[in-house]
Amino acid sequence: MKIALAQLDYHIGNFDGNLNKMLAAVEQAKTQGADIICFGELAVCGYPPRDFLEFDDFIQRCYTSVDVLKNASRDIAIVVGAPSRNPVPEGKDLYNSAYFLYGGEILGVQHKALLPTYDIFDEYRYFEPARVFHPVAFKGKKIALSVCEDIWNVGNENPLYTICPLDEMMADAPDFILNISASPFNYAHAALRIHTVRANVERYNIPLFYTNHVGAQTDIIFDGGSIVMSPDGLVFDEMPYFEECLRVYELVEVQAGGRSAEQPKEKVRLIHDALLVGIRDYFRKLGFSKAILGLSGGIDSAVTAVLAAKALGPENVRVLLLPSQYSSDHSVDDARQLAVNLGIAYDIVPIRPIFEAFEAALQPFFEGLAFNVTEENIKARSRGTLLMAMSNKFGNILLNTTNKSEMAVGYGTLYGDLCGGLAVLADVYKTEVYALAAYLNKDGEIIPQNSIVKPPSAELRPGQKDSDSLPPYEILDALLYQYIECRKGPRELAALGFDETLVARVLRMVNLNEFKREQAAPVLRVSSKGFGMGRRMPIVGKYLS
Repeated sequence: MKIALAQLDYHIGNFDGNLNKMLAAVEQAKTQGADIICFGELAVCGYPPRDFLEFDDFIQRCYTSVDVLKNASRDIAIVVGAPSRNPVPEGKDLYNSAYFLYGGEILGVQHKALLPTYDIFDEYRYFEPARVFHPVAFKGKKIALSVCEDIWNVGNENPLYTICPLDEMMADAPDFILNISASPFNYAHAALRIHTVRANVERYNIPLFYTNHVGAQTDIIFDGGSIVMSPDGLVFDEMPYFEECLRVYELVEVQAGGRSAEQPKEKVRLIHDALLVGIRDYFRKLGFSKAILGLSGGIDSAVTAVLAAKALGPENVRVLLLPSQYSSDHSVDDARQLAVNLGIAYDIVPIRPIFEAFEAALQPFFEGLAFNVTEENIKARSRGTLLMAMSNKFGNILLNTTNKSEMAVGYGTLYGDLCGGLAVLADVYKTEVYALAAYLNKDGEIIPQNSIVKPPSAELRPGQKDSDSLPPYEILDALLYQYIECRKGPRELAALGFDETLVARVLRMVNLNEFKREQAAPVLRVSSKGFGMGRRMPIVGKYLS
């Protein structure tokens, strides 16, 4: 028996596009002699469809796609994810289902039992959990069909759940496991995914075929990395990361094992590749092609510009250099040199006259009051206004260049440097931005060295440096990681060795600036706890001690 895994980039709600892509994969698998082809979780509609699932027409179009695939299954079995209606009045209206189609018929349907409601997931909002589990019989084999999370409670040891779906199926002695997934990327998840697949294989001693999505759905990025694992616990194959792929496997060879094809997983490279996919798919799926951003000569905007040029092509990236009276000459020179290195269009628009016009208009009201953050914010908002004007006039999407450290503590101006349609680096801490810059420069200098080594500054007042307002990024990022990703409270942070006064100060900044993050652009998620759907905090909450 030959089994094909199709690792594809789906588009939420693009039924025709998703269906045509799957039909083409079916034909390709048939030419390679596959008996079964497996697509991902909710592949017919894309994942996560969220409240589209509340539209009856949306569900009906899912059923129409399944019908077309059913008709295409006369010479090959097709396993595909789709929502299905719950015929019982009690409970949720839908199941998250895996269909097994063959010979123009539905040979089996296995609903998902374990519905994640953590981080970015909210599946119990829409779906009823499965309570019945039976393998599907096909060509003399019994197949344990499962959907994503249903393999993540190995031996019923995950405290989030009370049932282990595969344990329920083992009484029927299946020959192998098929798992269709939509498993989002974070830089540590690929290794954890292999660990989970291996735990299942070691428990049940049968092969496991795991297919994942690839591509981005706004903030959520899927990395692919579909897995075939032999009963010996070795990775028989690990499909490419961040690219579509179809491969066919001979079951007998997988059962024999003895082969290891596990790929290395280097953090900075994974983040780099994920961000490229996130930018590219955001533009492609919205029907845009051109980006604009403000280029300051600093490291954040430099890294964003390089990523945008790689993802979209340098001909599709335009930058504005927006110096104020406090910008240094080398900042303009560094920004200009980067634009030249990348071959992207750039324009220089000094903001001093705009700021002085605002200052004159406000002078009667501000007379006698000292210069403070108000004037700094006017400069930042002058830049935001110019960038948004160019975005509107020319149809370019504005890329936000804020990093996660700044986004966390609110070191940014609403309607100013927080403007944008997509926040590229807002899940990448400042120290990680430096690592990305080094990675981008590994084959030759693209980002000018001065942009990397000079002290970071917003240049909104004379001699300003980030260190005037924030602790060193090495300390700040370590503290933020423990608070945001690890959910350590103030006492726990102090026990880890962080200064109590610093902890109180930083946590106050994080919590007070939730209102800014609520209004910010979508953030490309690359960590285990990004800002957005995965971190839902009250704006008026107080949690300092």
